[in-house]
Amino acid sequence: MSHPSMGVEEELLLVSASGAPVPRSKAVAAGTDGIDVELELTQAQVEINSPVCQTADELRVQLTWARSKLAEAAAEEGAQLLAIAAPPGGVAAQLITRKPRYEEMEARYGLLAREQAVCGCHVHIDVPDKEAAVRVSNHLRPWLPALLALTANSAVYLGKDTGFASWRSIMLARWPCSGPPPYFESAEHYDALVAMQIATDSIMDERMVYWDVRPSSHLPTVEVRVSDVPLTVDETVLYATLVRALVMTALADGGPGPKLEPEVLRAAYWLAARDGITGKGLEVLKARPVPMSELLGLLQRHVSPALQELDDADMVAETVQRVLREGNGSVKQRQALRDGFDIVTLTAVVD
Repeated sequence: MSHPSMGVEEELLLVSASGAPVPRSKAVAAGTDGIDVELELTQAQVEINSPVCQTADELRVQLTWARSKLAEAAAEEGAQLLAIAAPPGGVAAQLITRKPRYEEMEARYGLLAREQAVCGCHVHIDVPDKEAAVRVSNHLRPWLPALLALTANSAVYLGKDTGFASWRSIMLARWPCSGPPPYFESAEHYDALVAMQIATDSIMDERMVYWDVRPSSHLPTVEVRVSDVPLTVDETVLYATLVRALVMTALADGGPGPKLEPEVLRAAYWLAARDGITGKGLEVLKARPVPMSELLGLLQRHVSPALQELDDADMVAETVQRVLREGNGSVKQRQALRDGFDIVTLTAVVD
């Protein structure tokens, strides 16, 4: 039986030993061979794009190889490649990549663009068409806070503990078309909302739709963008596998998806961003507070048939338990910040 394919984009930071962003993305990208590397909005970011993958093992191999090659290229330019979702050191405003699109974004959005050195992980999953993609979006909305909490990896920003497990998600919320997607009645409804944003000049074009789920503007996929870039390849594979299983579950259901109380979803997002895996979450469908560990268990049960079909149920269960036991990126950043002997230069966090 064929399953929907998947592809992953990982945005990564170039930093010094002290955690300050290093604006060498163009030179680093030029030093790679055989991997798909893109320049991002700021000169301290690079993005790796996996090939289309059919299995979790294939994705793991591709991402491990790509991260390794890119880390070697970064070292040649005097930088370290860091899988972290916000700069742990340095200053907020960064140099913009000299590409016409990014220069236009800087001109339109000013400091909002220059302070956008944040890194996410985007998962593309095959869907039949755009109508299916917007139905999938509706089905995924209740589970987006759990995915955000699981992958939170931006607790430390510019030398300080922000008080949030995912500071990246708080920063992204400043953009005009970001966060949880609305409930869509149809693909036509989606197109109308996007057209309104473009007509009012709040966004430049459809590529600036930063909702956490969106139909791809150029591929027959649904793109899920809620995650901080995870600290490890295993956590990225876990996230991508859960997203794939959620999409399969939504397609198998075939319905329009549940309508949610917007304030409940907003509260769930805020809790996930603040507490990550260490605190309470919100079961959105019932507006019920539960420990995040319990919410992750509910997510696994929700997609259990799809995970069994993919033969990934054991991998997902084991990796979730390991993350809960050992901590994700935000937990480890905070531990390093507390335990590090050289707090001023943040070397413990970078290490």
